[in-house]
Amino acid sequence: MSEDRSTQAAQYLLAAHTERAQFGALPDAFAPRNIADAYAIQDAFRVMRTPILGPVAGHKVALTSLVMQKMVGFSSPFAGPIHAGIIHRHSATLASSDYGRLGIECELAASLGADLPVANAPYTREQIAAAVDTLMPAFELVDDRNADYTKISSLILTLIADNAWNGGIVLGEPVRDWRALDLANIYGVLRINGKVAGEGYGRDVLGHPFEALAWLANTLAEQGTSLSKGMVVMTGSMIATKFVAAGDRVSLSVDGLGNVEASVA
Repeated sequence: MSEDRSTQAAQYLLAAHTERAQFGALPDAFAPRNIADAYAIQDAFRVMRTPILGPVAGHKVALTSLVMQKMVGFSSPFAGPIHAGIIHRHSATLASSDYGRLGIECELAASLGADLPVANAPYTREQIAAAVDTLMPAFELVDDRNADYTKISSLILTLIADNAWNGGIVLGEPVRDWRALDLANIYGVLRINGKVAGEGYGRDVLGHPFEALAWLANTLAEQGTSLSKGMVVMTGSMIATKFVAAGDRVSLSVDGLGNVEASVA
């Protein structure tokens, strides 16, 4: 994909977010035709948003669980960067007006204690575990801009280009003493306004959360991007996306890792 086309596409996405326009196909003149095009647009979009949202401080993996793959009709994960300016720690009050439509996804987040350079790829789950410093329960905030899910399976490349819908993350308290936990069988429950709204296990994410992180490190390495010490990496949602509105309070509790909370204003 030419730099001019990817820049045009990124400018279109930036305007769509500013105007809170409904998510839809990019114009044919600069629409992505393959995965490489989609990531080229995503990267141009990242560059344009950095002065607004800050530098990249982490990465996400989307569609690591069967429930999420079924939701959008696509059977493979994909990645997206997370900007520093939209990382909330411990709890958050979110303004519904900042999003086209706000969804929350329930995840385990990892903070890296070591670099994962491109030169050392491919990485195994065990190598990923050795590089993880702390774990925490987390929400990914997704802004699907009122997407029509009957059409979404044909717009996966556009979704990737649109930074995989990442609108930020909310992180719980970091837990350093996590190595005794059985992460595949760790249990999480989501409550919205005090009522159980979903539940899941670590194994729902590619069989193990660190399999998702290995996939991310290796996919980024193929693109020439390393993961760095101090970055936060999201493993993908154990529970199908739940959409929230002003007045809602959400809480995710994960065995051994505590809680993360958010409220919507």
